[in-house]
Amino acid sequence: MWLTMFLLAVVTTQADKPIETGFLNRTYNRDNLTMPYVVYVPRDYTPSKKYPVVLFLHGAGERGNDGLKQTQVGIGSAIRSYPERFPCIVVMPQCPADRWWRGEELEAAYQCLQQTMKEFSCDPKRVYLTGLSMGGFGSWELAAKYPDTFAAVIPICGRGNPADAEKLKNTPIWVFHGDADSVVPPSFSREMVDALKKAGSTLVKYTELPGIGHNSWDPAYNSAEVVKWLLEQRKP
Repeated sequence: MWLTMFLLAVVTTQADKPIETGFLNRTYNRDNLTMPYVVYVPRDYTPSKKYPVVLFLHGAGERGNDGLKQTQVGIGSAIRSYPERFPCIVVMPQCPADRWWRGEELEAAYQCLQQTMKEFSCDPKRVYLTGLSMGGFGSWELAAKYPDTFAAVIPICGRGNPADAEKLKNTPIWVFHGDADSVVPPSFSREMVDALKKAGSTLVKYTELPGIGHNSWDPAYNSAEVVKWLLEQRKP
């Protein structure tokens, strides 16, 4: 009898455990690489529903190991300003200082996404990828590496490999770049868009922002239209 009562108490306690929401700190560990990441969970999250999930790759200025800076520039800032526009889970890994979104760091970011999809109730048909500057470079590369994973991609002021256009031609992609960007030339984005069109893509969109320098991410992430477009895309 006492054992039965104890087991019932444990089950009840676990069932009544409050669900964490907001910006949650997590860590990915593998071999010699430790990568902090933050998961944004919307306030109305419930495990009984499948949520779209976005992987966000930050720029060079947000590298480090504090697990914070990558949430302060780009999509994290937009979420804080317009939480109602983001009824989704957002994964924000942080690249180590003096490293780049490539190789093991890029793979670790992908594994942060995979860990999140195991921890939370995510819709595998609505997995998205976006990144700015250094993260824009990483977004192109990761999308080409895992073309079957992402339902849509938004690379911002980055650069991809035109040779990857064939792998990406069936993925909805919306590219952003400022026409006055002196850090990453807009020709890099134009080159990828042209390559995708030559490969037969009818799903690529390109917005070149007049008079905008390197920061083309705020106009993109602060746009209700852009976020709505992203979350409407889904895998067959």
